[in-house]
Amino acid sequence: MFDINWIDLVILILASYRLTRLIVFDEITSFFRKPFLSVTYQENEAGQLVESVEIKGEGLRYWFGILLSCYWCVGIWSSLGIVLLYFYFPSLNILLVILAVAGAAAFLQSKTDY
Repeated sequence: MFDINWIDLVILILASYRLTRLIVFDEITSFFRKPFLSVTYQENEAGQLVESVEIKGEGLRYWFGILLSCYWCVGIWSSLGIVLLYFYFPSLNILLVILAVAGAAAFLQSKTDY
């Protein structure tokens, strides 16, 4: 059905991982989430900050808030966009490589944080 080699599959996986994290967690995209989510931090008994996410609004606004607060949900849509970009716009595959390299770096960094 689809002819895809293993290195392209790895690139797609890492690019999807990075795009998902960019949308759901990164500060640079907080302006996009702000109309739909309210995020607060409270200190627990152990002195650690605990994140609390409140979904704003009703109807479509609430639905987008639910979507943006769900890593797995955004991951599905990010993966769809990444795969469509790969197959239908091959001239833009450099963007996928950039996202993949950033995704691999982010993953490695998360495993080496102390």
